[in-house]
Amino acid sequence: MLRIVLGAMLALFTAGLAQAAPRLETLELSSKLVPSPVKVSVLLPDGYQASQKLPLVLMLHGGGGDNGFLARMQPTVEAAWAAGDLPPAVVVTPDVGRSLYMDFKDGSQKWETFLVSEMIPELRRRYGLSPERGKTVVTGISMGGLGSLRLGFDYPEVFGGLAAMEPGIEPALGFDDVKMRNRFQRDDKFFRSIFGDPVDKALWKRSNPANMVLANKAAILKSNLAIYIEVGDLDMFHLDEGTEFLHRVMWDNGVPHEYRLVRNADHTGKTVTARMRDALRFLSREVLNPPGPDPVRDENKGRIDRMRRAMGVPDDEPRPPFPATILPQ
Repeated sequence: MLRIVLGAMLALFTAGLAQAAPRLETLELSSKLVPSPVKVSVLLPDGYQASQKLPLVLMLHGGGGDNGFLARMQPTVEAAWAAGDLPPAVVVTPDVGRSLYMDFKDGSQKWETFLVSEMIPELRRRYGLSPERGKTVVTGISMGGLGSLRLGFDYPEVFGGLAAMEPGIEPALGFDDVKMRNRFQRDDKFFRSIFGDPVDKALWKRSNPANMVLANKAAILKSNLAIYIEVGDLDMFHLDEGTEFLHRVMWDNGVPHEYRLVRNADHTGKTVTARMRDALRFLSREVLNPPGPDPVRDENKGRIDRMRRAMGVPDDEPRPPFPATILPQ
């Protein structure tokens, strides 16, 4: 009898351990806004309980990917949890195809609207997630980096922060100024499928992250949206050029952000895991688990501010823009 009882207790203990470990599951959501059902992968942290009101981390896949991206990133996320680089959160990857996370010109697919108006509320309801924007962030790679920028810039009242890794963006403000070297992976047929035939250049402009910064600057600044962009300096799609362009637009317009040009890093390969860890650290530090007061910083800033005023430097002096080029002609 004792052996039976001990065996039963061991089985219950083992089952408890299995439930306490991180768990990856897949949902299927139906919608009239996009082709359905939409597969959504969900990674629940160790000891997840709906009563915890955990944060939501959207982790968006790249072009040609799907919701299986989260399974590939699961070891990276779990390592971040174990190291304290990311607080417990529910991490989610929807399968959006090669949609650019956009509402299509012809109205046949409305992915941005679906994600914000249907998927996020359903995830919050189903998993008991926090409704606060300070507990809602988005990150992604390549096309997912582009999606992170679009969602964050369009909905700064929903997202507290974004981390766009090697985003699939072009270094231009107008469609006609995009060079083929910066879009050779997206041919004319692809652009027409999303932006209309012929391409609606006004729609492209409104959907381009650099233009979105300019159009929505006031709301972005008011919300104090935390922005992180990064790219490898050897990116095979030349996305370093688009990311640098976006960085300069934000710099010239006084939009705070963190920018990293990662040395000897390409679009794929062994650097991606460490770079995702850095992106998660940023979202944790700036949004999900910000540090407390910094008295040393405050003391030094006060001293420097007094020095600036003594030298006649106004507090509101605008930051000078980047020159068009710093190279000798």
